Amino acid sequence: MLPGTNVKTLDRVVVRFSGDSGDGMQLAGNIFSNVNAGEGSQISTFPDYPAEIRAPQGSLSGVSGFQVNVGKGVHTPGDEADVLVAMNPAALKTNLKFLKPGGIIICDVDTFRPADLKKAQYTTDDPVAELGIDPNRIMLVPMTTLLKNALADSGMNPKAVLKCKNMLALGLICWLFDMPVESVLRKLEKKFAKKPAVYEANAKVVRAGWDYGHNTHSSMSTYRIETESTVPGVYTDVNGNTATAWGLIMASEKSGRPLFLGSYPITPATDILHELAKRKDLGVKACQMEDEIAGVCSAIGASYAGSLAVTSTSGPGLALKSEGIGLAVMAELPLVVIDVQRGGPSTGLPTKTEQTDLMQALYGRNGESPLCVLAAASPTDCFNMAFEACRIAMEHMTPVILLTDAFIANGSSAWRIPEPDDYPEIKPHYVDAERVANGWKPFDRDENYVRYWAIPGTEGAMHRVGGLEKDIKTSVISTDGRNHEEMVKIRREKVARIADDIPELKVMGNPDAETILVGWGGTYGHLLTAAGELNADGIPVAFAQFRYINPLPANALEVLKGYKRIIVAELNTGMFADYLQMHLPGKEILRINKVEGQPFMVREIVEGVKRHINQ
Repeated sequence: MLPGTNVKTLDRVVVRFSGDSGDGMQLAGNIFSNVNAGEGSQISTFPDYPAEIRAPQGSLSGVSGFQVNVGKGVHTPGDEADVLVAMNPAALKTNLKFLKPGGIIICDVDTFRPADLKKAQYTTDDPVAELGIDPNRIMLVPMTTLLKNALADSGMNPKAVLKCKNMLALGLICWLFDMPVESVLRKLEKKFAKKPAVYEANAKVVRAGWDYGHNTHSSMSTYRIETESTVPGVYTDVNGNTATAWGLIMASEKSGRPLFLGSYPITPATDILHELAKRKDLGVKACQMEDEIAGVCSAIGASYAGSLAVTSTSGPGLALKSEGIGLAVMAELPLVVIDVQRGGPSTGLPTKTEQTDLMQALYGRNGESPLCVLAAASPTDCFNMAFEACRIAMEHMTPVILLTDAFIANGSSAWRIPEPDDYPEIKPHYVDAERVANGWKPFDRDENYVRYWAIPGTEGAMHRVGGLEKDIKTSVISTDGRNHEEMVKIRREKVARIADDIPELKVMGNPDAETILVGWGGTYGHLLTAAGELNADGIPVAFAQFRYINPLPANALEVLKGYKRIIVAELNTGMFADYLQMHLPGKEILRINKVEGQPFMVREIVEGVKRHINQ
């Protein structure tokens, strides 16, 4: 139903903005998210856009969406929206399925023209009736008319005027949720600081949207969103790709090594390259290479030269980088490889999310080629795990693959900007002058089999490394079979001992449960919420999310052995479940899988757990 007569307080609310790819739904959603994050709300966002560069305007295939959940106790973008903003009939038709029963719809009635309805494949001239929408829960707003009236004296051309329509919708949302427009205007003023005329136009439209809601629907109730009590600090919303880039910069600062990124643009990882390219002021070198292979090879060269070396990509690029990553394994150089997973195989679903690169990250190289594999759990955790990937790479002299995914890379969460002291110093495993003076060789190792990093220019430490096997004693090229087997074991053991330098697996939920729900990476918020709902319903469930994949946390296998029932939920056909099954041959690993290019719905996990328990 549409609002009543008072200002009502809500713990959380889900809003979904939808329209053509050119309608600015991502911008409107981002500003709404950022304002709420600044007010102390927890947020989780889900940008959902098509792969087409620009589908025909008003068509079903061209609809872009942005869903955001704001308030208290927010860990996911929400299964269903409380409010759906639809900028045209196509957006209304394709996004109605995401609206919860009784939810509110705000729609531009000016777009209900015969041509628009035909493009959206309606069979009647009344889309509200055709879709079976209760007229009491839809606000048919003449957005285009209001927009043109608001900017009638602006001197802007008609095309430029229409680009402001998303801000009119945002103004309506500000009214509906009792948000002062001043917060939105501050964000707009910052965004358009160099274009004051554009700012003035958009500010005027935001106010027009708020005024329309206030004047036309003054008898209706609005809603106020509760905020969390927060630790003092500076808060913003940040998406996973930006957080990843900032985590790399923090690692550069804490290690004293200059940051180098060698990368090639690929959806959905490109924004990491974009963000780092802006940071010349912090000494970052970001190079767009001619292809994926050049990206990883340039990073390997930078690593040999003493840089904190990173390359970023998605699944198809990780495949192309595999030979280069194998070289870094053999040369035992620190290298961070960031894989923002997307739907595959091949080009697949380039703007959608999956967790289908796990086996490629673990085993997708020739020969015995062990390395460390990590996975970020949320947009803000991308900062933490990017930092951790760099720390492990430089302190253990190994390539590290950090897995994120399109959901958390493009989605955002409220984030407290950390203080420098919140993160430890990174101590690269340098060779020291005493060791060099005593006859150091390039593949000498410490007690954990970690070789020493000799930065070119270190006096007395001239050396070479490469892709050919080296003698275990002399560090020169060797083709001896027994020597090769020993070096294979050493490289494997070096990675295995990283388990002693990472946190133990943490278990949440009911301590007396016989069932544990297990996930990894970016499914964290959905699984955490599902576990909470199950325990609230009287179904005892423990919950654990893996961020360290290879090696597994030192206590992980013993923890899992203590449960009668292990249920792994992941966005693939069971890769992590198979991996755990390999380590736990006596245990049956149950599975909840989804490979639709979309994140889990919480209810899908809840239903899956109940199904396994009741079998």
